[in-house]
Amino acid sequence: MAEAEPPRPLPRYGEAALADLVPALMHALGADEFPDPLGLDPLSSVALLVVDGLGFELLRERAAAAPFLAGTALRALPLTAGFPATTAASIASIGTGRPPGEHGLVGYTVWLPGEEGALNMLTWGPYGVRGGAGDTIHRLLPEEVQPDATAFERATLAGIDVVLIGPRLHSHSGMTRAVLRGGRYRPAISLADTALQIVDAVSERARRFVYAYHPDLDAVGHLRGTASEAWTLQLSDIDRTAALIAERLPAGAALVVTGDHGMIDLPPRSRVDVDDHPELTAGLRLLAGEARARHLHVREGAVEDVIAAWRAHLGDRMWIVSREQAIDEGWFGPHVPARIRARIGDVIAAAHGDVGVFQRSVDPAQARMMGHHGSLTLAEQLVPFVMVRR
Repeated sequence: MAEAEPPRPLPRYGEAALADLVPALMHALGADEFPDPLGLDPLSSVALLVVDGLGFELLRERAAAAPFLAGTALRALPLTAGFPATTAASIASIGTGRPPGEHGLVGYTVWLPGEEGALNMLTWGPYGVRGGAGDTIHRLLPEEVQPDATAFERATLAGIDVVLIGPRLHSHSGMTRAVLRGGRYRPAISLADTALQIVDAVSERARRFVYAYHPDLDAVGHLRGTASEAWTLQLSDIDRTAALIAERLPAGAALVVTGDHGMIDLPPRSRVDVDDHPELTAGLRLLAGEARARHLHVREGAVEDVIAAWRAHLGDRMWIVSREQAIDEGWFGPHVPARIRARIGDVIAAAHGDVGVFQRSVDPAQARMMGHHGSLTLAEQLVPFVMVRR
């Protein structure tokens, strides 16, 4: 008899998800039109530092390497990233204040109806070996792919001054235009530079919201693994930097630190290449998403056969459901408009075991990575909610 699959720990949309964070902070700054599911006290200004790849479970395991962050995070309830637990979806949830089913960036790679292949949401270009961005940003305008007002645009209308700090490469990127528009962007060149710019920005005036993003922890995790000494040292650097920012906050201000997802390490034996398994590509038109959160876009009439084949091969390590079931169960949030539904795979395969699904013919680099994320497991979903007030 087949072993029953584990229960799915769904994101806590509307209660304690990344999509709820910025609205709650804007409410604390006096913008009453924003909801406040987190129940925060009033603030004069706030800095939100998003550390890519900072998972709650990882922070708990490495508390000794990050005493400042862990000391606060472990006394507070963590947030859930949302599905999928990946940078594109999570940053979009933070920037728009909406779950993935509403903002529409439903994966690291997403198939947009009418396109030949999937779009890499982070580079805003064709996914995989097909090349770089090219003219994609002019053909698929970010403001049309995600047309709703961002939380930053709505906050600006409410009289809150918004500043964004992050890598120069992101200043005018498709992602920034799609989900972070509404604030003034200040490029940062390092972690230390990010910290000092945060302190300057949050000290300049009241009713200011500062959003800052730092990518290095995630990069180290993907390439070296979260169990590596390099990852732990990077975490320690971030911890010391966050403590420095907190020490220099002006009175009435707050520093909030969170992540966009957690991460797990996958050894080579846990990596499944669909090109090595014809039964996994039968009926498959396009594979989007990422290794632990796959969107399967299938040929007409093939949904049931694809579900059966994937469950037979991977059902002991993945939740494999139809698009309709995932939407009905609330994986992507309580509402999924019609224009977003087609971006979601006909079939969703989300890992709960020690496995990742790759396609080396499309993305050989991803198949070589050690650290991965995207699914509904607590290790991938939970991110810290660190809040320090002055």
